[in-house]
Order: sequence, then C-alpha cells, then structure tokens
Amino acid sequence: MTGRVIVVGAGPTGVAVATLLASYGVEVLVLERWAEVYSQPRAVHLDDEVYRILGWVGVAREFARISRPTLGLRLVDGQHRTIAEFRRHERTGRHGYPEANLFDQPDLEVLLRANLANCPSVTFQSDVEVTAVRQLTADAVQVDLHDRTTGQVETLTASYVLGCDGANSLVRRAIGARFRDLGFDQRWLVVDLDIDQELGHWDGVHQLCDTGRAATYLRVGARRHRWEFRLADDEDQEDFRTPGALRSIIGPWLRAADDDRIDIVRVASYTFRAQVADRWRDRRIFLLGDAAHLTPPFIGQGLGAGMRDAANLSWKLAGVLDARLPEQVLDTYQQERRPHAIHMIRLAKAVGAIMTNGGRTGDVLRRLIAPRLSLVPGLAARVLSSETPRLTRTGLVRRSRWSGGVVGTLCANAPVGIEQRLDDHAAGRFALLTTQHLTAFQRAEAVALGVVVLETKPRDRLHHWLTQGRRTSALIRPDSIVMLAADTVDDVLLAASAVIRRRRLVAVP
Repeated sequence: MTGRVIVVGAGPTGVAVATLLASYGVEVLVLERWAEVYSQPRAVHLDDEVYRILGWVGVAREFARISRPTLGLRLVDGQHRTIAEFRRHERTGRHGYPEANLFDQPDLEVLLRANLANCPSVTFQSDVEVTAVRQLTADAVQVDLHDRTTGQVETLTASYVLGCDGANSLVRRAIGARFRDLGFDQRWLVVDLDIDQELGHWDGVHQLCDTGRAATYLRVGARRHRWEFRLADDEDQEDFRTPGALRSIIGPWLRAADDDRIDIVRVASYTFRAQVADRWRDRRIFLLGDAAHLTPPFIGQGLGAGMRDAANLSWKLAGVLDARLPEQVLDTYQQERRPHAIHMIRLAKAVGAIMTNGGRTGDVLRRLIAPRLSLVPGLAARVLSSETPRLTRTGLVRRSRWSGGVVGTLCANAPVGIEQRLDDHAAGRFALLTTQHLTAFQRAEAVALGVVVLETKPRDRLHHWLTQGRRTSALIRPDSIVMLAADTVDDVLLAASAVIRRRRLVAVP
C-alpha cells in the first residue's frame, strides 16, 4: 500500500471513511477543527442499510446499546387525532438490523472516534483548522493547516484528500464546486428536551400533518425527546426560549409532564435545504457528506447519505492505492452517488409536501384519504421500507436488459449457514454468489482475483434470490452492491477479471 489519505472533518462521514480505508491498511490522517465532539444533538435517525455500514466499521454492537428501534410512523391531524398508522412488526430487516433506529448523534460520534483506536494506520488530530487545499502535482495534494492550540502553521501532502467538512466546506470551495439548489428552503424550530418522566406516547415517529403548524415528534432515548416545528415567517427561535413559550407549541405532548422534571437541551432554528454539489471531485480531491449534499429531514436520510458516500468511495480508493483496481474506477463515485443522493433529496421533499402542504384543503384531504391508505395492498410495506433505489449503470454496475432488477441494488445481508450472514464472509471484498458448484479451475481463478466464493444451497435466501431473478451467479462488490448477475460462473469471473488485477485483496480485521 502506498500513499496517504487526508480526511478533512471528523463527523460520522469522515471517521467512517477513515475507518473503512484503514481496514485495507491505508494510511489515513484525520484533521478535525474542534477539540471535542460537538455536544448538541443533530441527526437522530438511520436505517438498516446504514446500520450495516456501522457493522463494517466495527461499532454495530456498541450502537445497539445507544440506539432504539422505532415502531413506525403515525400521522396525526391538528387536533392530534390519529389519521393513519404504519406499524413495524418485524424486529429486524433484510440486513439483520432494525429498519429504523433513533439515537443521539454525539453518542454515535464518540463511538466512532473511540473505535479509531482499533485502526493503527489512522492518525487523528483535533483542534486544527485546514486553511487551504490545492492540487500540488498530478499525484499529490497539498493541505495547509493551523494548529489552534499551539499556533503552529504546517503544510502537508497526501495522495488524496477527502472533504468531509460539512455544509460550509472549505474543500468544496477549494475545488470550485457549487451547490445546485433543488428548490427547498424552510425554517424549522428544533427542540430537544430531557424528560425524567414517562409521557405515555406511542413509541414511533409522530408526524403532525397540519399546515398551520407542521411538526414531527419522536422519542430518541430513554429520557430525550425531539420536536421539529415549521416556523412562520415572523417567528424566530428566540420566541420559544422559555418553558412557557415552548409549552404553547409542545403542550399537547406534555400534559403528563411536570415542569420541574423537564430540562431544555436545545432550542434552535434551522433552515432545511435541498442542495447538491455540481461536482464531487477535482482529480485527487473528493467531497463526501454534507460537503456534497444537503437533504431535508423528512425521511431521516441526511447522515445516512454521507455514510453511503463513505462506503462507496473507500474500497475503490483503497483498491487504486494498492494497484488492484484501475484509477478509472474513481470516476464511478460521483456517477453512482450523485443521482442516488438527488433521488433521496427529492423523495424527502415529496414526503414533506404530502404531509404538510396544501393549506386547509390539504388538511381536509389528508383526514379523508389517510385513514384509507391501509386498504391499499402493499402500501404500508412501501411506506416503512428502508430499501433505497438501485445505482445507475456504470463500469461497476453492469446492468442490461437480461440482468434483471437486482443489479445496482444492495444485496441483502442474508443468513449464510446457522449463525452467520453474508457480511461475515464477504464484507469489504468482492464475492461470487452462485447456485452452481465451481470447478477447480474456476475456484483458482476466484482466489487469484481475491473473490470470495459462496455456493448457495436450495434452502438459502440467497439461493432463492438468485433463482427468483432467473440467474445462477452474481458478483457482489465490496460495498455489497450487486455489480453483475449472469447465467454462468464463467461470465462472472470474466467480468471480475476485467476490473480486478490479479492480486488477492485481504481486508485487515
């Protein structure tokens, strides 16, 4: 492994991509402006696809202790009467984790940073401010930084720089990228309270569908509760600083609560926007997370989008650094992630509009239509589904009219054997799934390419998945995206050999 990667920003996206790169032995330097984890809560939700990434990073078990699965979604009208409810009944989804999970972002960030101690190739440096990033030569990037503690100024070089430095990204400005506005700009009040008392509410997400005061409520932890209210044009967060002012909007949820058992954690206004950078890369400099995209909160995918960026780019960059993969695979990062991010942003906008727009007419229609939604076959499953769209066709997503609908999707982390799942065998590596028995020559070819082989059995879910798609074999990428589905093992190995150089890839535990 040659070269060093500098990650600018140690939020969840930055630490995740650093950890994933380290799993391949890449030398990584993480630079963070602040001395400590930002203590205020922000993101509170992630789905089972992102939970799976936490498993690859190595903190899934710890995350289970600081998070809580949510039961589903309840729509209520302006009088807090339930007009529709979509309830989850399964404990885990197709990836082996709960499909919707609530947590405090500071708790997650503490976990992720602590886990860096298990990554000897990662150096973490906090309380330093990156002041400039520039492409120095064809194969080197220069980073200027200022140590906020000592005052020292330093210049570093790296093979690649990853900008994970948030919505006001210096790295984005450095490469001349600009946000494209996708037409959403709303001011909302976010309220986090610590309540040492049971409120007796249904333990799922509550969406107040009222154009007079659209709101979302959810219980994040044992004591912490989150509300989000859309602000009127003449309102500001200062109008709701006192307990009495908060009671004026939160009162219906707090009827059973005593004021002396309520602590205000945060009251802040945010402008929710829908934006995506026009480009995510300049040669050896990349953008990830909020530096590349901003998502309205209605489907809880803001943090998840950055984690998906990390999962998509890390194995490609590690492969290029190790000469296992051609440099051209890095072109697929923006090709794959940008359309996916735009789709999720537009979905969030649509969900927000359906729940809150339309004035009083919209409120009436929701009261009339929502109670009947449960009668629509399959709708509840669709509303609660955490499955995101498949990726667009690229050099690493070989879709064709004969490949079926699975190519470009995230392969389920299905059980393999009695106590293991797909990720226990293949996480971080290419995998060949097949209903066929490999010949000695085919198996040797797979080993030479560093491809894990899993011969499925008739009762396996993955066997059923292959046969249902009328295919015998599939090539799964290191990020578990289905790259190719084919009729024969030879077709899969041929496709793999066109991308992977014949050196075995072994992820460092």
